[in-house]
Amino acid sequence: MDAFRSIGIAGLGVAVCTAIASGSFIVALNHSTVANVLFLQAVAPIAAALLAWIALGESVTRRTGLAMAIALLGVGLMVGGPGSGGVVGVSFSLLMTLAFALGVVITRHRRDVSMAPAICLSQLLLVLAVGPFSQPGSVGERDLAFLVLLGVGQMGLGLVLFTMGARLIAASEVALITLLEIVLGPFWAWVAVSETPPSLTLVGGAVVVAAVLLQTTERAVSRDLSRPPMNGRRPRSRPVRAASPLRGPSGRGSGVRRRRRG
Repeated sequence: MDAFRSIGIAGLGVAVCTAIASGSFIVALNHSTVANVLFLQAVAPIAAALLAWIALGESVTRRTGLAMAIALLGVGLMVGGPGSGGVVGVSFSLLMTLAFALGVVITRHRRDVSMAPAICLSQLLLVLAVGPFSQPGSVGERDLAFLVLLGVGQMGLGLVLFTMGARLIAASEVALITLLEIVLGPFWAWVAVSETPPSLTLVGGAVVVAAVLLQTTERAVSRDLSRPPMNGRRPRSRPVRAASPLRGPSGRGSGVRRRRRG
């Protein structure tokens, strides 16, 4: 209980945002293709940068601004094309993206607090919210096994590991690693259920991924420029020799140093 109390109001906000993002993700998948939902999810880091600029006053560089414009173009291509899921699919996909981005901003604002308990709380809130509308009796054994794998593996363990890892490595590296889900998700959907996304979705998704790469590699480039040379050794200044003491006939120092002339 102490771990849950330690998250405070910020942790409660992260829990609510994550619950909304998780629920919207499931609803969006029921109305849209996997590729369309995941490509819209990829916009979350850029949306988080925009929200951080509005809420926390963080500066937005030209590179980030360009990434936002490119991402908006990619989103426009996906939303206007087939397979977007219509108003319901697009609305819940965008709600998922904004909720996840807001959770990232809150986590960034309170980096001193571990948000792992907040992720657990978010799933409890989600169960309480949708539990009254569920029909457990209609779920077969096979579907129940898949639901357990989804809840424990993808939604539960995945979010906990993501939250723990986000506090240990740079934000740019986190965003780059999460792009693997965006790329592999449509591939596994094609392998498992033969779901082929429309060409316009793939084009828009490629534009979004390019925008995310443009934004997330900015800090990595600046960090590489600030590193020391390739050999890892910093140039050492030549040591200054101290004035040697006067030596007596025995060769030992007399304890008196030469005075600088002039």
